[in-house]
Amino acid sequence: MTPLLELDQVVKRFGGLRAVDRCSFAVAPGTITGLIGPNGAGKTTVFQLVSGLLRPDAGAIRFQGRRVDGLTPHRIARLGITRTFQVPRGLERLTVLENLLLFGHAPAGERLGGALWGRRRFRAEDRALRTRAEAILELVDLAPLAGDYAAHLSGGQKKLLELARALMAEPALVLLDEPGAGVNPTLLKRLMEAIRAEHQRGRTFLVIEHDMDVVTALCRPVIVMSQGRKLREGDFETIRRDESVLEHYFGRARAR
Repeated sequence: MTPLLELDQVVKRFGGLRAVDRCSFAVAPGTITGLIGPNGAGKTTVFQLVSGLLRPDAGAIRFQGRRVDGLTPHRIARLGITRTFQVPRGLERLTVLENLLLFGHAPAGERLGGALWGRRRFRAEDRALRTRAEAILELVDLAPLAGDYAAHLSGGQKKLLELARALMAEPALVLLDEPGAGVNPTLLKRLMEAIRAEHQRGRTFLVIEHDMDVVTALCRPVIVMSQGRKLREGDFETIRRDESVLEHYFGRARAR
């Protein structure tokens, strides 16, 4: 199967530190792929590189067969990659619904030449965008809060809003950076249900997560990073028994 996303010998340096060191792995379409590893393994830097917030010093990043390393974040987003952040970045002075509308595709009336297409088409696209936003808010259980300001949401609800915004652009690949961090069990369950529902519709996810219960429940396969590169890949049950993973992840080998 042709990979949806492929990293090939990617390097990123910060001074004398190689945060990502000849890292190579692929994400197959239609998967929820987990990306785990100890702090400092390079996971978030990989996300920054894939989403265009950083440029690699060497190697190639391909999305749907096309090289994207070096493209700007907005061009990468337009190609079909969106992401969330470990610390939610909602626009707090906008309502929950307005946050989603802002991240949707621009209606015809907002594009060059849109005025020539007439008000009727603009209104139809505006209604379609709003309908999609409302459906996504139902998916993440935020519909009752659509008119509330994002600043008033709890930490867990802000994580749900992050996911909802990422889905508005109808991406082929969503990068989730620790979606379970700081989320209470009830909202975490809802978040995981929403991810599964979008996955069943064909959405692909790459997920950084430290909560192994979340990884076990969601991710197949799992990629383990250590010292800036891929260490192992496979199903979680196999990964968790691997001696090299135990040594790098926990700083010790499993007791014999």
